[in-house]
Amino acid sequence: MEPIGNVIKKIVKERNLGSEEDILNQVLQDPDINAFLQANKAKIDQKMIKNSMSGLYEFYSQKRNPSKVMAGYAPQLFLNGKVIDVRYAPTQAKVAQDRKRAAKKRLHLIDLPGRLHDVELSKIDITDDRNQVLTLIYDFLNKYSKDSHQQGLYLSGDFGVGKTYILAGLANYVVTNMDKDVVFLHVPTFIAGLASHFGDNSLQDEIRRLSECDLLILDDIGAETLSQWSRDDILGVILQARMDNVLPTFFSSNLDMEALESHFEETRNATDPVKARRLMQRVRFLAKEVVVSGPDRRNSLR
Repeated sequence: MEPIGNVIKKIVKERNLGSEEDILNQVLQDPDINAFLQANKAKIDQKMIKNSMSGLYEFYSQKRNPSKVMAGYAPQLFLNGKVIDVRYAPTQAKVAQDRKRAAKKRLHLIDLPGRLHDVELSKIDITDDRNQVLTLIYDFLNKYSKDSHQQGLYLSGDFGVGKTYILAGLANYVVTNMDKDVVFLHVPTFIAGLASHFGDNSLQDEIRRLSECDLLILDDIGAETLSQWSRDDILGVILQARMDNVLPTFFSSNLDMEALESHFEETRNATDPVKARRLMQRVRFLAKEVVVSGPDRRNSLR
């Protein structure tokens, strides 16, 4: 190992930092270094400190002037045999950033704007109009953290009251804090685009993904134009599978459940109240209806 005197002389010469004694004092008086030495005083002697000055100076220097190469990582001291060494650990900011990046990959937005990735449940305005739905969502999250087989919610209400925004907050909370996969789907656009799956035979894979994901959110259901096939063989199959496996499913709609049943009765070329009633049995099993009211918030996104 290089003598400590040579190490200090080299540092002083390369960085023009003043006298060797000044450098030694600055390093050893650093609060974090001092705290480490105190916490491990039973294992550290003066010889170890002298033999570790290059590592201690690296720690001191990286704290004061972090290298761009190590951006996102902070130096940590640790005992490595008979020397005090330095290692680098991700900062809290980097951990949070990585966590958010991983969460984004677990939230699959289908035919919905990417900005919904940024909605935070804790920052959603709590008003009298929203108090009930947010209370029910937090109650769901509490139960879901203990048992993944939970009934979801059916958010009904007028245009622009924030149903989609609230559900985005729920989705982001789940993927960030519970490591679950969430699919958030705009139903009218999805139904309208079903034909695009015929060419590559991917429809069954998509149905399976929606049927099996940890948590499914069906946005704006009731605004789609249905055929018998899309109602019975697409929506019906997905909801039946989720009902069989008691997988959390959330809905948003401008229609209440009774109006949604009437909507399901009418397809492009037939009226079938029996099949509509059967489909609504699945919806009612999967979700409890809660009305969301309030002013039109579409311009404020809150």
